[in-house]
This record gives sequence, structure tokens and C-alpha cells, in this order.
Amino acid sequence: MSSLKIGLTELLQVSTGVFSIGTFGLVLNRKNILLAIMSIELLLLAVNFNFMLFSIYLDDLYGSVFIILVLTIAASESALGLAILTLYYKEKHSIELKAIKTNKFKI
Repeated sequence: MSSLKIGLTELLQVSTGVFSIGTFGLVLNRKNILLAIMSIELLLLAVNFNFMLFSIYLDDLYGSVFIILVLTIAASESALGLAILTLYYKEKHSIELKAIKTNKFKI
């Protein structure tokens, strides 16, 4: 039985793939706010994965501390974005980006 070893290069390729999917989702999405928020979360996930990889590779704890910081910011960004999206849906009955034309938004 042979053991399968996955190196740093392969894991960085996975992280690059996730980052690319998030970037394409953000660039190509012109209709849905929820998909834009999910694409931003994919970008932050790929960044955290890179920090984790280099933290393990360099045997350094600073990457792990920074991961906690980025996860905290990502969680608050998601909560705030979904709260704004909920209020917007109650007002306009749509979550399309085309519907956002003005700054006159009543809460």
C-alpha cells in the first residue's frame, strides 16, 4: 500500500482555484446580491487557506492569529450584508442588483 502525500504546491493550487471561482463569481455576477456576498466569502476562504498553509509550512503562529482575525471580519461582513439584504428585500421585493438605482432607501 502506498501513502499519498500532498505537498504545498498542490494545496496552493486548490487555494488558487477557490480564489479564482470567487473572483469569477464576483465579476460575472451582475444580477444577484446574495451571489456577490457568497463570492466574497469564497475569496476570504481562499485567503484563510493560504494563511493556514504558510502558517503550517513556516511553523509560525502569526498566520493562525491572522486567520482568526479574518474569520471574525468575514462573519461580521456576512451578518451585516444579509441584514441589509433582508431590509432591502422587504422594501423592494427583489434582490437584483439592477433594482439598486438610488440612495433613497427607507428603513
